[in-house]
Amino acid sequence: MIKHFLSAALSLALALTATTASAHTGAHDIAGFSSGLSHPFLGLDHLLVMLGVGLWASRLTRLNASLTIAAFLSFMVIGAGLALLGLHIPGVELGILASVLVVGLLLSVSRHLPILLTIALLAGFALLHGFAHGLEMPLAASPVYYAAGFLLATAILHGIGLGLGTLLNQHRLGLRVSGYITSGLGLYLLFNA
Repeated sequence: MIKHFLSAALSLALALTATTASAHTGAHDIAGFSSGLSHPFLGLDHLLVMLGVGLWASRLTRLNASLTIAAFLSFMVIGAGLALLGLHIPGVELGILASVLVVGLLLSVSRHLPILLTIALLAGFALLHGFAHGLEMPLAASPVYYAAGFLLATAILHGIGLGLGTLLNQHRLGLRVSGYITSGLGLYLLFNA
């Protein structure tokens, strides 16, 4: 029980140290690899979704967890590419904030969604996150290094979520509580957008 409490406390501490969802306005330093690497840890929307994807993947078989995380990373790259091509996706910011809420709801309510539906839903969220960062990449001193840092940080957060999820899966309500917290913070972000 103490192990579960410590895991939940660590998750909450990470979430509370992040800032709000102003991450896509260029309000942070965009200078290369270190900026890309640090960014997902500093925006509450990114932190919650990236951890949430890992938590969700912890419920799946190894193959499906790997496919889910690979799809998320791939669609982030596709989203960034669409932004760099000059395409426009309306409502990206609201979609990103809604992704926090929906990932939280997935963790707290749904136990068995078809894997293709799960991957499609998470891929859509990844596309929005990637698109937002593709818009800011031309501002980076080294866009390729910024993207590499951002993808690495995203993969690290997925891995942390996967590890926490493995621990929380041992407790009947572990992932549900993390889902309630995530969806509650998602509502907070949406109402303060």
